[in-house]
Amino acid sequence: MRRIGRAIFSCHNKSGLVDFARTLRSFKVDIISTEGTQRSLAAAGIESTEVAAYTGVREFLGGRVKSLHPKVHAGLLGLRDNKLHQEEMNTFGYPWVDLLAVNLHHIEDILKTPGITVDEVIEQVDIGGVAMIRSAAKNFRYVAVATQPNHYPLLIHEMQAHEGGVSFATRFRLAQEAFAETARFDRLLAEWLERSEPPKE
Repeated sequence: MRRIGRAIFSCHNKSGLVDFARTLRSFKVDIISTEGTQRSLAAAGIESTEVAAYTGVREFLGGRVKSLHPKVHAGLLGLRDNKLHQEEMNTFGYPWVDLLAVNLHHIEDILKTPGITVDEVIEQVDIGGVAMIRSAAKNFRYVAVATQPNHYPLLIHEMQAHEGGVSFATRFRLAQEAFAETARFDRLLAEWLERSEPPKE
């Protein structure tokens, strides 16, 4: 059983987000969130730290780079029982991240947009969210990852039943679903691109 102490939120779909975050805060979980998610939480009176403030690097390249930072990915990927990892995290002053809640843009809706161009689709391709999902899922022994709002009730139930902890079985199940979600996103995008005329250089 792993107790949740710190979470990162980056949610395109805000369904259930406020109740989930409120439950996490009731367990004294520190929440880090991307800009849009942070605004939604703040509007509900829920405290969180924006990713830019957490990493010390503002979003740039028109928002293309937000969460691609070692502080984020080291926190998700670090092995808690590995002495070298512990020492390196202490050296950099990076904390562990125990839970990730990221849901991606609905690629199906994007691809169905009438007249949408390849360039417009490519601009909607998620980089940071997918990278965080894969980092968290890879490290399921220590990190829980929620990629859909319907995962929140399960996590809330487990935390309430286990004093803020989430079981190994649930973390593994969520990792399976997380890898399936990123694979589905890439498959649908790849199939659409195969049917599309290449853009002009």
